[in-house]
Amino acid sequence: MGQVAGLECVICERTYSDGEVLYTCPSCGPAGILDVLYDYDAIAAGGFGLARLAANADRTQWRYLDLLPVSGTHLPPVPIGWTPVFHLAEMAERLGVAELWIKDEGRNPTGSFKDRASAVAAVKARELGFDIVCCASTGNAASSLAGFATQLDLTTFIFVPEFAPEAKVAQLLVFGATVFVVKGSYLDAYELCSQASERLGWYNRSAATNPNPIEGKKTGGL
Repeated sequence: MGQVAGLECVICERTYSDGEVLYTCPSCGPAGILDVLYDYDAIAAGGFGLARLAANADRTQWRYLDLLPVSGTHLPPVPIGWTPVFHLAEMAERLGVAELWIKDEGRNPTGSFKDRASAVAAVKARELGFDIVCCASTGNAASSLAGFATQLDLTTFIFVPEFAPEAKVAQLLVFGATVFVVKGSYLDAYELCSQASERLGWYNRSAATNPNPIEGKKTGGL
């Protein structure tokens, strides 16, 4: 697990200790998104660096566990990350750019970049002792959360706007999620999910609410 130093509000820059706040800054409200802070000196002192990465046979995003806000005690069994990068010279020439590289995130378990984020969220929920996770989404984020939640024996409730693609809703049902189709916009689904999470004690993975999922996304650039 990374040496988490705390959480910092992107607006007021107030810091909180790890575990003191689950979601956004209490002072700034929903707009007060929190950044996870790490003690990089402690991480380096623990031996994390290029040499250890080069010798690490783990070909998943968990090779970067030192830079993530979770431990290795509840990791899902399927591999995430370490997706291939392709050099598209012909397309680069057509577009008039010097270099073009494409990273194929469709190789992730549920076929989406969001798997990196949802895996971290599901693991964090299990570490914090939650049994139920929830999310507001129009598709990929919800599907990936449901996919990882079922691997970690978590119950999933998903809130989708009424215009959500039928194929995505079907994927959620395949993963065993309970789906609430909300009459209205994505923001309506988001607000209802937030209210349910607060009142019923569910762990909310929704974007711009939970500071942990984005930590998984950053592994796509490592």
